Amino acid sequence: MNQAIEISNYSYVYPDGTMALDSINLTIQHGERVSLIGPNGAGKSTLLLAMAGFIRGKGTVLIDGMELCSRTLKQIRAKLGCCLENPDDQLFMPTLFEDVIFGPLNMNLPPQQVKDNVDRAFETVGLTALAEKAPHHLSAGQKRAAAIATVLSMAPQIITFDEPDGSLDPRNRKRLEEVLGRLPQTLIIATCNMRFAAAVSSRVIVVDHGRIVADGPAKSILYDKDLMEAHGLEIP
Repeated sequence: MNQAIEISNYSYVYPDGTMALDSINLTIQHGERVSLIGPNGAGKSTLLLAMAGFIRGKGTVLIDGMELCSRTLKQIRAKLGCCLENPDDQLFMPTLFEDVIFGPLNMNLPPQQVKDNVDRAFETVGLTALAEKAPHHLSAGQKRAAAIATVLSMAPQIITFDEPDGSLDPRNRKRLEEVLGRLPQTLIIATCNMRFAAAVSSRVIVVDHGRIVADGPAKSILYDKDLMEAHGLEIP
């Protein structure tokens, strides 16, 4: 069986010459829930961009066994969905329903499959009653759930999240944890919130200065005080 993500000897340099990712080697299995943690500027978001093909560096990226390149990008995007750091970047239609149906319509799926995907996405995030509401009228927590629904409607196998808990109050963060807990997909979550990482992931990868410096079970990594302090982090 193919791995969800396989990255080999991958490096990426910013246009100004700064090394953003340095010799990354990473394998993530289907069904895993992985948090990427590290200080600001460590390379977490850049690594997510590399997985989705938004940037091109040196090395190899395989998504479900398929090598990421210009020829396979469309197929890769059907397998891997991205939830961006700012949900407003994913909500641009007059109503939430139009936002959620946009993806599957553009994938040219059969009408019944489009309907089923959209209904399931709304039900999963608990926003069915708000389908006709304008996205800019939603609360921060609702916008985050809505952005997730726009990805779920395309039925990807893998979903990446960039700081999904940012700007959320404790109640909405808890609701987000519950939504993520219901998802069957492989989840890869970049976060600076160690409590959130502990709640939503079983595996944690520490990224610092563009390199993977630790990788293991969430409890082992998150409660290793010396490791966390060495990279400017704190235990949950």
